[in-house]
Amino acid sequence: MFTPSREEVRRFFRDTWRKHRESQILTPLETMALGWIVEHPEYQDALSRDEIEDYSIEDGQTNPFLHLAMHLAIAEQLSIDQPPGIRGAYQRLVQRRGDAHAAAHDVMECLGEAVWAAQRAGDAVPPDVMTQDYLDCLRRRAGGE
Repeated sequence: MFTPSREEVRRFFRDTWRKHRESQILTPLETMALGWIVEHPEYQDALSRDEIEDYSIEDGQTNPFLHLAMHLAIAEQLSIDQPPGIRGAYQRLVQRRGDAHAAAHDVMECLGEAVWAAQRAGDAVPPDVMTQDYLDCLRRRAGGE
């Protein structure tokens, strides 16, 4: 499993944005990331800066790097339908919301909840239970339960 450091994730998104602005050739993953960067113009300034900034939920800040990384993770999950059923739940969300980006943000909320719960539970809850909770959250948001 690829587990990049915080700095590597930030460098990836910054480099992608820089390469786009300089009309350089992008890798397929950079092209996918660029699509999400374009969808989030509010993050483009942060991607243009070299200094490291910490983002605090307590201060009401959204971490643009985490947000964009979650978009990429969700896109990968959808592309391979893993966990099984996520693609169908997402498609129902798109129909319900009428907007693929808004539906992706619904998925992101459920993913965030699942990651937070997993971090709190440690090894106390089996991965399949966490996966089911994630899918249940998506189904509820899609109006399937």
